[in-house]
Amino acid sequence: MVILKTAREIAAMREAGRVSSRALHEAGKAVEPGVSTLELDTIVRRYIEKQGAAPSFLGYGGFPASACISVNNVVIHGIPSAKQILKQGDIVSIDVGAMLDGYHGDNAYTFACGDISKEAQALLDATKQSLYEGIKNAVAGNRIGDIGNAVQRYVEARSYSVVRDYVGHGVGAKLHEDPSVPNYGTPGRGVRLLPGMTIAIEPMINQGTHKVRVLDDDWTTVTADGKLSAHFEHTIAVTPNGPVILTLPD
Repeated sequence: MVILKTAREIAAMREAGRVSSRALHEAGKAVEPGVSTLELDTIVRRYIEKQGAAPSFLGYGGFPASACISVNNVVIHGIPSAKQILKQGDIVSIDVGAMLDGYHGDNAYTFACGDISKEAQALLDATKQSLYEGIKNAVAGNRIGDIGNAVQRYVEARSYSVVRDYVGHGVGAKLHEDPSVPNYGTPGRGVRLLPGMTIAIEPMINQGTHKVRVLDDDWTTVTADGKLSAHFEHTIAVTPNGPVILTLPD
């Protein structure tokens, strides 16, 4: 069931989104060679808790950390570790959620670790822009398929592939709510978008095949062919005046 939010609830989600966004970018500023992914996770947790909020991911479904940190061919759900040390040329996807006053904000960004290859930068640029192509279509009266199709068309025109096994989702008092928000689809199909809907749009885009596999820890999800993957995400509200991004730092 899709839960429509009041103006008051959307304002509360904007505050949660602000905390989540700032935590994400605090971690992003620390991405450099020699830093461990556990250090990045610690930055996220400390920032969120200092704001009086709680990390949405910590303990969620048994997840053992405050952020999902996914490096290079890891698509999503990478578990931070003191043993995983970032290297020059890595790309580092950090996915952060924060709960404040009963509502969640959820966002992700893929950061470059030092100088990265032109191919890696092109993947990051395309994935980031595909997020905004999706957001532009999160308009009242459109359907979920319009969002996914916009993402899919943009990246496939650049010879990338869209992960099918994981999708975006509704966000609110629960971290994951209806509806599902795939990054692929058919225009005019799926749930109709209504004012008051709050959703996380999160393209997960691969250099090679769209296929993925989950490692033995039951969390870490990697590309099936070992090629790079990028992940960008915002929580947005559908309003009568167009989409509003709720996960902004200011």
